[in-house]
Amino acid sequence: MADAVAPGWTRAAAPNGTGFIRAGSGAPVLFIHGVGMNATIWQPQIERMVDRFDLIAIDMLGHGRSPLPPQEPELADYAAQAIRLLDHLGLDKVSVVGHSMGALVAQELALLAPERIRRVVSLNAVFRRPPDLAQAVLERAAALTGHGDAAGVAQTIARWFGDPVPAELTAAAGKAAAALSEVDPEGYARTYRLFARADGDHAERLQTLAMPALFITGSEDKNSSPAMSATMARLAPHGRCTVLAGQRHMMAVAAPDLTSRCIAEFLNEGESLEQGAAADASFDSGEFRRALGSFLTGVTIVTTIGAEGEPRGFTANSFTSVSLDPPLVLVCIAHKALGHPVFATSKSFAINILNETQKAASGIFASKAADKFASVDWRPGKTGSPVLDGSVATFDCDLERLVEAGDHSILIGRVRDFQHNSSQPLGYCRGAYITPGLSQEALAAAQPGTDVGAILENGGRILFLETPDGFLELPRGRGLGSASDGKSLNGLLAEKAIEAQLGFLFAVWDDAGNPSRTHVYYRGTFDVPASSDRGIRLIDIDAIDGLKIADPAIRSMLTRYVRECTEDAFGVYVGNEVEGEVRPLARTAALNTGDQG
Repeated sequence: MADAVAPGWTRAAAPNGTGFIRAGSGAPVLFIHGVGMNATIWQPQIERMVDRFDLIAIDMLGHGRSPLPPQEPELADYAAQAIRLLDHLGLDKVSVVGHSMGALVAQELALLAPERIRRVVSLNAVFRRPPDLAQAVLERAAALTGHGDAAGVAQTIARWFGDPVPAELTAAAGKAAAALSEVDPEGYARTYRLFARADGDHAERLQTLAMPALFITGSEDKNSSPAMSATMARLAPHGRCTVLAGQRHMMAVAAPDLTSRCIAEFLNEGESLEQGAAADASFDSGEFRRALGSFLTGVTIVTTIGAEGEPRGFTANSFTSVSLDPPLVLVCIAHKALGHPVFATSKSFAINILNETQKAASGIFASKAADKFASVDWRPGKTGSPVLDGSVATFDCDLERLVEAGDHSILIGRVRDFQHNSSQPLGYCRGAYITPGLSQEALAAAQPGTDVGAILENGGRILFLETPDGFLELPRGRGLGSASDGKSLNGLLAEKAIEAQLGFLFAVWDDAGNPSRTHVYYRGTFDVPASSDRGIRLIDIDAIDGLKIADPAIRSMLTRYVRECTEDAFGVYVGNEVEGEVRPLARTAALNTGDQG
């Protein structure tokens, strides 16, 4: 495999013996492979990027055609090898892409010689391994003898691709296995021992990384986890994290189209890190608008990854959309919140709109609980931020801008990825949780004889229909129905060309003269009709008292509506037209929005 290159590509060696491949023309990009591989592992990227870039893939020390590293190498030895190759090729400044161990070398190169590097892409990089993972890697390193190990190759392939290897990844796994079988055993052992202990070498230095940096990993890569990439992106001043759903450690060969596109789009961006410079043609603005519409005075949990790779989150209802193009949203967090320092310095965050069954999660994330994430199921989103299972909608964002406003900070996010579904949102209104979708679902299954009406408001005016004898009445019909059912409420609204949006339940009462008949009225809004030639009358709320309304129960209900509008405190009337009670929307519940973090 080490000598297999495509026609038109140059396979050569520098005077010091460093092997490399060169192909294409354009802005120069240096590729650095991981432990056990060689320059040809980048063949999928070269094939897909050769028309736009001058691509150089190096054989790192101890791999491919390159000489062995020192007995006890450091990352600086591999970075120096890359600098010598750039000098040989006459390249003053390049972008660099590294995978796994190669990502550590790419970072080292950018830190040692920032004047030589435009941009850095770290694929499946490791950072501060957790103790159990660190121990396993150190044990594998200690077991290396400098001799070939067929069993070790099989175990490595199983870690990288799965056991058994999925059928669609057989070719990619075979390519990686061939490279592992051909690598110099001593070169592999020396390099792997460094890889095993170098995962924290940049912990105190990433803050000085001067150029734009992209950290990409797969959601299923347990050894180079999304939390690691998100933490590195957080530390790097111009860092960004992208998590590729469903991908593992060798995604550059397992998903070459997706991985190459991410790399190329980042390299093509302007030096100012204007993330809108390369528009994502797959972003559907219409779907984005509908996803934003899932939020109904609702409740969110906002999440990110902390400086130590730990998930962090807080409950908030201070969420809103900002812009469709570019896609921007915002959420607020209190300065006094425990998580404020984390979110104010984060490079990304996710907003999770809760469904009506997630009240408990809302309460936990509004508290000072030690391990909030133990109570929820979650996965890393595209930016690495936690995305909660079961959410009505999620918006995975890069931090576009931090705005200080009074005792809160406003986090403005550029949406990188979003999802939404048709489940009912959890609402929060005047100190109480509400589930506004529940009553309409129940009504849809009610007896068709139910009298269903609506108090529809627009700009302080209520919509009435005038009867032939000069009385005014609210829109109503037999059941909620559909637009094609002329006797139903929706059928009446369609006939009158009234575009209405039903909101909260306002009153339910039984007919005193006919106990089998029930009246149900909603609050809602409407778009002003183009004309009033269909008997439509718009009446100011202040002028409702004294209107010519035949039904005394409707007059009484409207009197309550005017009063509750003034008090800005609505309830639901339950009873009959003679007596009943007004019940609050829900039991009062404290929602600490962004004060705990």
